[in-house]
Amino acid sequence: MARFSVVWCTVAVLLCAVASGSWLEDANPIRMVSDVEQQVIQVIGQCRSAVSFARFVGRFRKTYRNEEEMKQRYDIFSQNLRFIRSINKKRLSYTLAVNHFADWTWEEFKRHRLGAAQNCSATHKGNHKLTDAVLPPTKDWREEKIVSLVKDQGSCGSCWTFSTTGALEAAYAQAHGKSISLSEQQLVDCAGDFNNFGCNGGLPSQAFEYIKYNGGLETEEAYPYTGKDGVCKFSAENVGIQVLDSVNITLGAEDELKHAVAFVRPVSVAFQVVSGFRFYEKGVYTSDSCGSTPLDVNHAVLAVGYGVENGVPYWLIKNSWGANWGDSGYFKMELGKNMCGVATCASYPIVA
Repeated sequence: MARFSVVWCTVAVLLCAVASGSWLEDANPIRMVSDVEQQVIQVIGQCRSAVSFARFVGRFRKTYRNEEEMKQRYDIFSQNLRFIRSINKKRLSYTLAVNHFADWTWEEFKRHRLGAAQNCSATHKGNHKLTDAVLPPTKDWREEKIVSLVKDQGSCGSCWTFSTTGALEAAYAQAHGKSISLSEQQLVDCAGDFNNFGCNGGLPSQAFEYIKYNGGLETEEAYPYTGKDGVCKFSAENVGIQVLDSVNITLGAEDELKHAVAFVRPVSVAFQVVSGFRFYEKGVYTSDSCGSTPLDVNHAVLAVGYGVENGVPYWLIKNSWGANWGDSGYFKMELGKNMCGVATCASYPIVA
């Protein structure tokens, strides 16, 4: 423990200034943290961001190739930290926080975590049928035990595959009363003929069509996730679910989407991620800089409910950036404005 503390505490000193003293020889990790903070302040003044960076490195077990990269990552971290603090000072309906993306540039994040924007023309004319049933004031499908665990897509723009499997896993649990984990990797490797592009993006609606005509989707156990584009290795013997059809929500029709989430099951949706969203921590996210057209959306997720928080209506959405991101892997998006295009590319499957 002492050795580990030395490593991450050293980072702050290396990046702000070289401090003299004997703190590296101290065997007490708690005292070393305090001494490092004092050393940094003495050398360069109130360098709070350096201490924050040192703690960030330790918390997320960050490693860098050399001192030069450490300095570059510190610069990026400092910029992101200033941005996070500036947003939180505004006391909006949501808050941001430092997470494992805080030493990435926005360009790096887009390359590793987001798919390319795609024109989801299939939803210009939806086929979900509205009814006169009164919608419940809130909905959370997690309470009915049909929402699968949050997964992590890693450094691959395969969010569309996780949105797809999330919808299918919920449908399976709803139909059969037991859970299943389905293969994202099969979609990455095999669904290209349906206008999907593996780690470079795709659409759940097109993935549902692929699964329908392919004859099914394998389980995660049979076709495990690698997070890389690969050669298709589909085997019909390992199919865990079949898709009979899919239902599309009319572009931008939040009333249809809300009806589907209320009475059917979780729905695959997509929206436009803009720079600040990657640091979401809690609350109802809203933005005046994101778009809502079919060519704006760049990230597919799963709407699992809706509600109201502090007077602001929201969608409850499951993400694919790991359970440590956001609110235990979930986030809330303002409802009623097609915020960031959340109802622009929405669909759900009908399973066998």
